[in-house]
Amino acid sequence: MIVISRMSTAAISAAFTLCVAAGHADAADPAGQQRAGFNQVDAALGPALLDQPTTVDRAEPGQYVFSAPPRESARAAGEIYGPIAEYLSKVTGKQIVFRYSGNWINYQSEMRKGEYDLIFDGPHLNAWRAAHLQHHILVKAPGDITFVVAVRRGNDKLRDLGQLMGRAICGMSPPNLGTLTVLGQFDNPLRQPLIVSTRSWDGIYQEMQAGRCAAAILPERNLAKYDPQGTAARIIFKARAYPGQAFSAGPRISPEDQAKIARAMISPDARGATAHLRDAYALNGDFLPVGKNEYAGVASMLKDSWGYQ
Repeated sequence: MIVISRMSTAAISAAFTLCVAAGHADAADPAGQQRAGFNQVDAALGPALLDQPTTVDRAEPGQYVFSAPPRESARAAGEIYGPIAEYLSKVTGKQIVFRYSGNWINYQSEMRKGEYDLIFDGPHLNAWRAAHLQHHILVKAPGDITFVVAVRRGNDKLRDLGQLMGRAICGMSPPNLGTLTVLGQFDNPLRQPLIVSTRSWDGIYQEMQAGRCAAAILPERNLAKYDPQGTAARIIFKARAYPGQAFSAGPRISPEDQAKIARAMISPDARGATAHLRDAYALNGDFLPVGKNEYAGVASMLKDSWGYQ
């Protein structure tokens, strides 16, 4: 698997060194294939809901650390997750701070070490934490998540996924579930597409439309948001459906507070706090309780990813 990313020479060198040390082709994300470095947070975002990741501080007593994948800039992440941190702080009576990881290296490293108490991310990562980090999956986003590979509507040369062997397609670096799903369709790693690592779903779609990559890996609902009439893009592959993204809580959060968070997130009162999150992921409806064993087996998507064995 080859992942292309727009990074500085120093960052590329560091990523290459870590890939070699890991000795595994699926080390793309832990090796820093997403953009390295940190974005400055606008002071207007409010009180200390955003911890900058230049140093990793342990949570203070009575404080819970909330995080999510660095799919967007620090400012955008603050707008999406800051209101949720404020809302849940009021609900639990504890200080919940949103910590922006800055890049996938930090996010995965800190997540695997158990530094985050509350996390919102994909179903496979939730399932892995439940199996390995004593996390409980509290609530899930409404609807299943289905990834598609889309091309520009006028691109008649590409009709199926097999034609993308060795070609550049825009997506997020592994272990993004959509990217893992698409790469898993190719038995020979040497014949996989080249992943052009792109930070946001909107960016992935725009890069594809601008012709900077042959195709785009997107959640189906996001594609419908960007191209509601289906006149600008065409789907050439649709993956199996997975349960939605979810919030999981680690063992430092007491069972009582986990129950408070779960109740608060499915309450209509959460709609204001989750408005930006629901818009970012084109979610229709409130968050939902998680059924027993609903995420069982989904962690298998990470079986070949470095750091998740």
